Amino acid sequence: MARLALLGCRARRVTFISITRLRIRAARFLPAFLIDTWLSMRQVKRAAGYRGGALLADRDRAYWTMTAWDDAAAMRAYMTSGAHRRAMPKLMRWCDQASIAHWTQDDGALPDWHEADRRMRDEGRVSKVHHPAAGHDPMTFLSPRVTAGLDLSPRPPSPRT
Repeated sequence: MARLALLGCRARRVTFISITRLRIRAARFLPAFLIDTWLSMRQVKRAAGYRGGALLADRDRAYWTMTAWDDAAAMRAYMTSGAHRRAMPKLMRWCDQASIAHWTQDDGALPDWHEADRRMRDEGRVSKVHHPAAGHDPMTFLSPRVTAGLDLSPRPPSPRT
């Protein structure tokens, strides 16, 4: 099975993987969602413990994220701060499907999107949304339409002068 390489990442023993999937329930929420996504992408690239990731824009306003971390604590620190923290409460209104899956693995490579989908269905959990759609719980959404996705390589620290 093909693996997505983590660019600029040192080999480490264990990697914490986080997968999210959400679907924006109406096109009117997309502009604000895309702004918050851009701000969160800027934040994650500088987050301590972030190793790399990818974003997949799927069909029917569905979006997947895949991120690799040193550990769960590093992911939680990112999730509960900055732009990402400000965006999270809005997702309950904007989304009609949302789910998340986490696991650790021995290598530093990102899984492919098929593996992310399998793990989401087998090990994931739904997130709270105010207007759940069919397919939210149980997770019976379509498998992701696999495209190249957007690479979210970490940004190297800027040199201090």
